[in-house]
Amino acid sequence: MRLLPAAITLPLLIASSMAFAQDKVVNIYSARHYPTDEALYSDFTKATGIKINRVDADDAGILARLKAEGSASPADVILLVDAARLWRAEVDGLFLPVSSKVLEAAIPANLHAKATDNGGIAWFGLSTRARVVVYDKLKLSKSDVDSYEKLADPKLKGSLCIRSGSHPYNLSLFGAMTEHLGPQKTEAWLKGLVDNMARSPKGGDTDQIKAVAAGECSVAVTNTYYLARMMRSTNPADKAVTERIGVVFPNQSSWGTHVNVAGGAVARHAKNPDNAIKFLEYLASPSAQNHFANGNNEWPVAKGVSFDNPALKAMTGGSFKSELIPISAVGMNQIKVQQMLDRVGFK
Repeated sequence: MRLLPAAITLPLLIASSMAFAQDKVVNIYSARHYPTDEALYSDFTKATGIKINRVDADDAGILARLKAEGSASPADVILLVDAARLWRAEVDGLFLPVSSKVLEAAIPANLHAKATDNGGIAWFGLSTRARVVVYDKLKLSKSDVDSYEKLADPKLKGSLCIRSGSHPYNLSLFGAMTEHLGPQKTEAWLKGLVDNMARSPKGGDTDQIKAVAAGECSVAVTNTYYLARMMRSTNPADKAVTERIGVVFPNQSSWGTHVNVAGGAVARHAKNPDNAIKFLEYLASPSAQNHFANGNNEWPVAKGVSFDNPALKAMTGGSFKSELIPISAVGMNQIKVQQMLDRVGFK
């Protein structure tokens, strides 16, 4: 057998080892800043042997970084925590539409991007957060606030606490309302919310829950995972808050409660696209979906997945009716919604 000269074999060996290393890595840009996710990453590596390199930032920071890096970006997977941001990134061409029978079978069509002309899908929702109403049980009854529309009823004047209208969680809710009611009725509804505010918008969702329990307002809007976190807390103060308030999943008798998604996509210039798809498919698996529910109090999106989270089950009795409008449509309404907010003075 003829041996190749060392000057040739060494570069071949280096190139081979580099190719092997690339086969065993996936680079993730993540807006999921939850410590409980560490188990997800380690379990994926154990199952596949694929090493994860991760950069953590917020949604806006990740999108800005992708644009700045262009084709030189090392990112393979993008994880974002808002439907509107996923839609915006798709429109800006930051994602690589992919075909995956596993993802398409697991995730309902309204919770992922529309298929492109070649059949690829730009992003997939991987977990949901319901936008619910909490109320002071000493001042209101469930029937007073069992729909989003009732939050604008003049009977609740001076009663509402809510975070900034421009926060992605509210923008997505308002974008969904635009789909349900149309722009004119949604703008009138937003004006009603402003008229009913107990204070100017401030703080996060947890602050709104605490304000209701403290008597500062009678009703507020929050994502379910903030409330579930307090329900599962061992802190006596958190326990006192959750005992004072009631929770409503709005519009159960009409179109269903609004849900936002945390989702994932393959980066446009991914260097390891096959590994990126494997990672997204893993996140749609029953074990990962159960982790989203039990670890971070999110609702699974994959069909047929059960979970054991006691707080989520206590809120709903196990299930609730969620709206079925395409999440992508919610993103498309964002500019229109922001203009409405400016006109009605919703800060």
